[in-house]
Amino acid sequence: MCMTIKMHFDISGDDFTRAGEASGKVKSKLKQLGISPDAVRRTAIALYEGEINLVIHAGGGEIDVTISPESVEMVLSDKGPGIADVEKAMTEGFSTASENIRSLGFGAGMGLPNMKKYSDQMKIDTKLGVGTTIFMKVNL
Repeated sequence: MCMTIKMHFDISGDDFTRAGEASGKVKSKLKQLGISPDAVRRTAIALYEGEINLVIHAGGGEIDVTISPESVEMVLSDKGPGIADVEKAMTEGFSTASENIRSLGFGAGMGLPNMKKYSDQMKIDTKLGVGTTIFMKVNL
């Protein structure tokens, strides 16, 4: 692959039936491009976790993915409530998800930890009452 591919997704909030579509499409594109299975898997997991967080916590948002010969860069942005305590939110098992969300099998508190674990680089920019932007990169 010698070119850059850009993909954009609008994620609607509270729509669990469509949650995972963006990460699924990116995964398919990476496979089609012949990207290594490990990089495909890590990208798909990190992006899926972020996508679910947009649905659960932020009322939706946007995902921009840039695939280049060197990496997959993902930017997830929302206009949600923001993350009050990023350090606490990065703790495995910590969750602010409602009981209703947990009853659906989501909100186990592994989203942000898994996003960090499966990406090579991650940066969180969050402002309470304004929203959150998360940058993740998986090296190819």
